[in-house]
This record gives sequence, structure tokens and C-alpha cells, in this order.
Amino acid sequence: MVKKWLVILALGVGALAQSASRRDAAAGGAWVYFGTYTHASSRGIYRARWDARTGKVGPATLAVATDNPSYFVIAPDGRFLYAVNEMVAGQTEGAVSAFALDPSTGALRLLNQVRSGGTDPCYISINKTGQFLFVANYGSGSVAIFRRNRDGSVGERTAFWQHDGHSVNPARQAGPHAHFALVSPDNRYLLSADLGMDQILVDHFNAAAGTVSPATPPGVSLPPGTGPRHLVFADQGQRVYAVSEMGSMLFAFNYHDGRLTEFQALSTKPADFSGDNSGAEIALAPDGRFVYVSNRGANTIAQFAVDRATGRVSLVEDVSTQGSGPRMFQLSPDGRFLWAANQNSANVVEFRRDETTGKLTPTGVTVKLSMPVCIQFYRAQ
Repeated sequence: MVKKWLVILALGVGALAQSASRRDAAAGGAWVYFGTYTHASSRGIYRARWDARTGKVGPATLAVATDNPSYFVIAPDGRFLYAVNEMVAGQTEGAVSAFALDPSTGALRLLNQVRSGGTDPCYISINKTGQFLFVANYGSGSVAIFRRNRDGSVGERTAFWQHDGHSVNPARQAGPHAHFALVSPDNRYLLSADLGMDQILVDHFNAAAGTVSPATPPGVSLPPGTGPRHLVFADQGQRVYAVSEMGSMLFAFNYHDGRLTEFQALSTKPADFSGDNSGAEIALAPDGRFVYVSNRGANTIAQFAVDRATGRVSLVEDVSTQGSGPRMFQLSPDGRFLWAANQNSANVVEFRRDETTGKLTPTGVTVKLSMPVCIQFYRAQ
């Protein structure tokens, strides 16, 4: 009988050890990547091991040296990362870079780099099928589409179009400034936000050829001087929420078959804040119940509750990002954490998110990096 219990105990301990090993392996395959501006002391894209269960993070180390990777995305298959290089030494145009991702070490290996077709590319996205990359060139006000090659490299440019227009602010809106490009969830339309034109533009997207043609209507205009920046789809693509940079506004739209119909607009700034402010990032909680927006100037994350029946939003609270210039923030894939990248104060701050109330609480985890401007989470498939 003693032997029997010893065998059972040994098997139990072995099973626990295997379970712990699997958990450790899963945690070891989780990374958080940080994009930086490299005209200070940063050198490119950094990575840190991240425990998706506890939120703990290891030291940030260089994943790959590359010029000014101000925004990047990870492919749906988890094998590649694609970045825009906003400014590249020795050339006038910006670039798009493809990197192979090593899930065991988090290291990135450059596959190729191509010119973006314009100046100051600031945004890149990938459609759900993983076939195409969409790039917004802020400085020159243009949008480009690139095919992904089978080996993960950036392929041919399948489409390019130049925005044409301006708005009321002579310093910032004398010409077009494309700031965002994203395909709708049904893969049929491409939406691009142009800060210089005060418009969200809509084009038909040909998913076979990677080309576009103007939609009818061609999008929506926002109030003069608001400067739309980023947007997010909600409710299986039936609604869109957009943040404006210059006006610090949150706009809500009904969306159907390429048509945007505005039904709400409100300020993202704290009610008691009177200084200069610009809206930056916007994100939707995984359950669709909360929208978050970052404020540069007020240096807060504004949390809005979503009425699921109407789509209307209401302010819940403003939380300090514990730094300056939160250009970007990112929710973890499960929505339990939010990380804010404070560009001006060189720190990335982690918050735990209450999944019931949506409220944010600092965890005490901070990553020090020079000019952090992008965050993406990765977990081995």
C-alpha cells in the first residue's frame, strides 16, 4: 500500500511539474515589443519578456536596430513583424520593413525594406487574411498598399494614391496628412483618416488585386480644425469610434456598407484641463464595453463606457499616464492590462484593467526607454 501511494504521489508531482513547465513555456513565449524614435538614444525596436498571467515584465533589450520604427504590426500567423520607418537616414522617403520573429528569443531579423512611397509614414496595418499591408504617409498625405510575399517579405506595391485637400489651420492643415489606413472587418473597404483634410476617407478594396476605387459617398468630413487621427471598429463592424488629434474629440459613427453616419461627438480632455492637448490613440476593450483614448498635454487615458444598445459613450474617468506625451497605448490581448508609452518622459507604464468596471490601476511596472511611441504584444502560437 505504501508503494502504491508513493507511485501515485510521484505521478502527481510529475504531472504538476509538467503543468508548471507548460505554463513557464507559455509565459516564456510571450513578449512585448516597443517602437521608438531613434534620433535620441534609442536604436530601434526593443522587446521584453512578459508574463501574460501576472503582468510582470523583464528588462527591455534591443530586438533589432532600425531607423525610427514609429509604428508596427505583427502578422496574424505570429511569424513576422512589419514596421514603418518614419525617417530613414540618407533618403527623403520613409520605408516599410519586414522582420522575421523568433518566438523563443524575441529577436527580429530584417527580411527586406522598401520605400513607403511618401514622407513620414506613421501607420501600418495588415488585413485579417494577412495578404496586404496598408501604409499611411503623414508628411506627403498619401496611402500605399503592399502585397506580402510568401516568405514574409514586403512585396510589390499594388496601389498608391495621393490625398488632395486642406483645412482651416494654416500651420498644420495646409495640405493632406494621412494618419491612418485600415481595412473594414469584412475586407471590402479601406478607411483612411486624414488630419490635414479633416476627413475620414472610404474606398472600395479589391481583396484579390490589392487595389482600391472611390466609394460613394467617399467618406465623411469632420468639423474644421479637428484633425482626425485614428479609429477603431466595434460591434462586428457596425460602429466606428474615431479620435481627433487637433480637436481632442471622440466621434462615434454607425457604419454600414462603407457608409459612416455620425451620432455623437464629445471632448476627450479632462473637464478641469485648460492647457494645450492633442488626442493620440484609441482602443476598444475586447468585450466592447469601454473605449479608451490618450491625451497628450493632459497626459491621461480617458475611459468611456459604451451603451451596447445605442453605441453612445459616456466618460467614466481620466487616469494619469504617469508620464508625458502618451503617443500610444495598447491593451493586452485578453484586455487585463493596458500599457501607455510616454514619449516625452521616456517611460512605458503598465496598468491593470478591471474587466467589470473598465477602470485602470497602475501596477508599479515601468519600462524605461528613450522616446517610446509604439507597443505590440506577442504570444507564441
